[in-house]
Amino acid sequence: MESIINYFETIPTLHRGLLLAGGITFFWMLEGAFPLFKFNYKKWQHAWPNFFFTLTTILINFGLAFILLLSADWVKENNFGIINWLPEMPIWLYALLGVLLLDFFGAYLAHYVEHKVKPLWMIHLVHHTDHNVDTTTANRHHPIESVIRFVFTLIGVFIVGTPIAIVFMYQSLSIVFTQLTHANIKLPKQVDKVISYVFISPDMHKIHHHYVLPYTDSNYGNIFSVWDRLFGTYMTLDRDKLVYGVDVFPDEIKNGKIGELLKQPFQKYQKPTIIPEKK
Repeated sequence: MESIINYFETIPTLHRGLLLAGGITFFWMLEGAFPLFKFNYKKWQHAWPNFFFTLTTILINFGLAFILLLSADWVKENNFGIINWLPEMPIWLYALLGVLLLDFFGAYLAHYVEHKVKPLWMIHLVHHTDHNVDTTTANRHHPIESVIRFVFTLIGVFIVGTPIAIVFMYQSLSIVFTQLTHANIKLPKQVDKVISYVFISPDMHKIHHHYVLPYTDSNYGNIFSVWDRLFGTYMTLDRDKLVYGVDVFPDEIKNGKIGELLKQPFQKYQKPTIIPEKK
């Protein structure tokens, strides 16, 4: 475990880039072999806006990385944060707690707040207005949202007290899980269910992309499912009933154009209001 920590402490930027590109490529191929839905779309045409927002996310995180590094070094040097105030523990438990708690502050809490605060929802809306959710949807975030997510992660670093090795470990796992849970792949239902007891499974997250409330406001987690189960935001829905998008932003053509998506946060707020059918 110590060698893994040492690796992530100095993980080369090239390796992180390969993880992102390799993950997209891997899940892209899996989608072709084991699709959940047979979308009637041109895959590359659908992917370009999502790749654009993936690029803006990378640039923003890269540009702000020095703040994350300075913060993680400060909490380590000053023995600050939850995991540093706890009694001494094995390094594997230290790393697990660090990743678990960062997953709460950097992902679950950020995601929950974005759905509950109207201006933030309008920014996050860009992620939800994809009508054909696949692995490229994973990083379809408006640039403003990328900054918001960074701020929540930064807050998490201070509260949790994670050194940079655990921060990079968390971010690497986050990349893989985000690509997996958005990928248009069909796992056996029982396998997906078993996974969801500990981790966010593909079916579990896709319920979050259903086009109406209350499903849109559920299953906020990124890596671990414990937070949704603990805070009562876990929901189930048969995969065959899934419809992607947001009911009050139904224009699939507009929702596939970069210019329109960049303007989307500044449109008039509209709350999803369609009552879902009873199961």
